[in-house]
Amino acid sequence: MSKLGSIGARLYRGEVGYDFIGKRKIWYGISILITITALVGLAVRGLNFGIEFSGGAVFTTSKTSVSASHAQHTAESAAPGHQAMVQKLGDGSLRIQISGLDTKQSLPVQEDIAKDLKVPVKDVNTQLVGPSWGEQIANKAWLGLGIFMILVVLYLAIAFEWRMAVSALIALVHDLTITVGIYALVGFEVTPGTVIGLLTILGYSLYDTVVVFDSLKEASKDITKQSRFTYSEIANRSINGTLVRSINTTVVALLPVAGLLFVGGGVLGAGMLNDISLALFVGLAAGAYSSIFIATPLVADLKEREPAMKALAKRVKAKRAAAAAKEADRDDAPGHEPDAGAGSEDDAAVVGPRHQPARNRGRGRPSGKRR
Repeated sequence: MSKLGSIGARLYRGEVGYDFIGKRKIWYGISILITITALVGLAVRGLNFGIEFSGGAVFTTSKTSVSASHAQHTAESAAPGHQAMVQKLGDGSLRIQISGLDTKQSLPVQEDIAKDLKVPVKDVNTQLVGPSWGEQIANKAWLGLGIFMILVVLYLAIAFEWRMAVSALIALVHDLTITVGIYALVGFEVTPGTVIGLLTILGYSLYDTVVVFDSLKEASKDITKQSRFTYSEIANRSINGTLVRSINTTVVALLPVAGLLFVGGGVLGAGMLNDISLALFVGLAAGAYSSIFIATPLVADLKEREPAMKALAKRVKAKRAAAAAKEADRDDAPGHEPDAGAGSEDDAAVVGPRHQPARNRGRGRPSGKRR
């Protein structure tokens, strides 16, 4: 078995673990700081909407030796006050996108571009996108997002409980806010491909969260009938049990997306790949983070407020205090030698195995006759 697989097996059995729930205030603080940074970037710089949303004109030229930077300077000179974006296509042609142009403005701009690039006007194809069409696309995107959120809450409330539904919804909003804020800070164009990327990462983030919630639901069944672990400790064990799986799925998903972003977008200069790959890359990373550090700790916080969970925590604390006092009295007894291998039940609650080893079950029983 590989080293990572061995660690994953030990995490699943509860033999080792990290106290994610106990340090939840740290994760909340990190998330709040990142969210505030994203909101400030969104408020200061705003989103760079493509012509699919804001309206404009797209000019496609025939094959030319003119560079993309020279064509962008030409487009900005032909349409002052309008933002231009130029992309060199694979066949050597240029795609010049200028936002905010109407039908009357597009014709002189088309002529100026053809003259500067030294190509016939008829070889410069013009496509106009009206702002009303972009508004319809934006409204449909918001409608789809709203329906998705409602269905998520209903599904989680039915399959699990309302606390998990609320926690998952907060985690999804957290992922969306961070992704949109980074888009504003980087300045990438928001296109329909961006919307597709956002909806994709919401589904992925939800999947990762549901995996942890399913493990937590199974582990916390009939939790009030025992007095060994609190709900927060059970939640922490569920996170540790699915940790390696979450890391593996996230890394596997991020590798091809990183190839799209850094190779396809950065090296090859494919603009549309930038739009969708940045949303996927940031969203996948934020989704994996929120499922571990946000969603499950929020569930634990909400559950610990219940009277039954408060009573359980008191019973667990009282039982551990009694066990510690009994151990202390035994250690203070004359002639008693401390057992180096014995551990308190409190230790087992944090990093101990899910079930006590079989060798411990026979302690204190009279041994039988040897043969």
